Amino acid sequence: MKIRRLTNEERPTLSWPIQGYAFERSPMSATELEKYQEHLPYHEGNVTLVAEDDGGTRAVVSALPMRQNVRGGVFAMLGITGVATQPLARRQGHVRALVTRMLGDMRDEGYAVTALYPFRPSFYARFGYVGLPRPRTVRFSPADLGELLRADLPGELRWQRIREGYDDYRAFTERLLTSRHGFSLLPDHRAVQLRDRDDRWLVTAVADGEVVGALTYTIDGHGGTLLGEDMLTANPLGRALLLQFLARHVDQVDRISVVVPADESPELWATDLAIQSETRVVFPTLGAPMARVLSVEALRGISVGPGRVRIEVVDDPYVAGAYLLDGGSDLGAGAGAGAGAGRLDVTPGAGGAAASVPTATLTAAGISALVYGVLDPDELPLRGFGDVPAPAAAQLRSLFPRTMPYIFADF
Repeated sequence: MKIRRLTNEERPTLSWPIQGYAFERSPMSATELEKYQEHLPYHEGNVTLVAEDDGGTRAVVSALPMRQNVRGGVFAMLGITGVATQPLARRQGHVRALVTRMLGDMRDEGYAVTALYPFRPSFYARFGYVGLPRPRTVRFSPADLGELLRADLPGELRWQRIREGYDDYRAFTERLLTSRHGFSLLPDHRAVQLRDRDDRWLVTAVADGEVVGALTYTIDGHGGTLLGEDMLTANPLGRALLLQFLARHVDQVDRISVVVPADESPELWATDLAIQSETRVVFPTLGAPMARVLSVEALRGISVGPGRVRIEVVDDPYVAGAYLLDGGSDLGAGAGAGAGAGRLDVTPGAGGAAASVPTATLTAAGISALVYGVLDPDELPLRGFGDVPAPAAAQLRSLFPRTMPYIFADF
């Protein structure tokens, strides 16, 4: 079995047939296949590996070169997608070999973190991935926003087709990338598909000449539902302006649906607002995201609390080794860091660490869970993610306070 990287021109004949069989209605008609070819420019910068033998392509894994905010630092993130195997070649280890090669190659090319949406989390847990929260879908009646409709808010609203407002929308997401933990962005070559499809409305909230909120949406019909996607806000004013816009649809739609981060509290948006909030996780079609760290040293400079601890990462081909983590070093202000935040210093090896420095043994999922802020150190042994004595747990808890990552891009 041979593993190699495809060119973009090879995708329609070598990778897309297998990925289409796995993720699309199958078999596709000739018209559908021809339409599929139009997507080629949006994959130009993607990385795709295939496993081949004399019989042809057996399995495929693709990755998008993305960016992600991790505790104030913006890093090259590898978004794994399109993992598929030809039916007769399944359960033979081809995907395992492809993912192993992909992660190793991309780590060597400078990718510090990676994320994906799993068809089965236990499969990717073997690669060191740890689960992250899925955003919530919130549904409510526009009639419940009457108080906001009557409010005199500073700022203005702009309403456009997405093609018209795409540049402002993209610029706003770039700003959020620097300030929101976990926020990730698709590469330009893929993101412009939203603009080119032009099948959504865009409303933006503007205050003092700056975009402070944005929402893309569609309406499924008169008396139906306004289907919003991620409600992106920079501050409470941006959210209030967007909600005021939604309130104006009281005589047009019966319900409004928007997507918000897992740490949002929509029940507090308005006094008489009745909501239905839901987080659905269904496999293989609607998994919660997973992520992992590909380089501990690359995290130097992220925003952390005070603390000093030695960790030994085990059973991993990418980050195994010993590291001294120190939150007392002042390495300069990083993007999106809070006032007075500490900066992480990472010393590989850590052989010279003082005997008084506590030590924890972690798996790749264990260090990833701490960095992303989704688990407390005391939870790691319970999940099989490491051995964390109490003194080390105290230091790790201080270094990596719990925080809720928000992966914006769906890939």
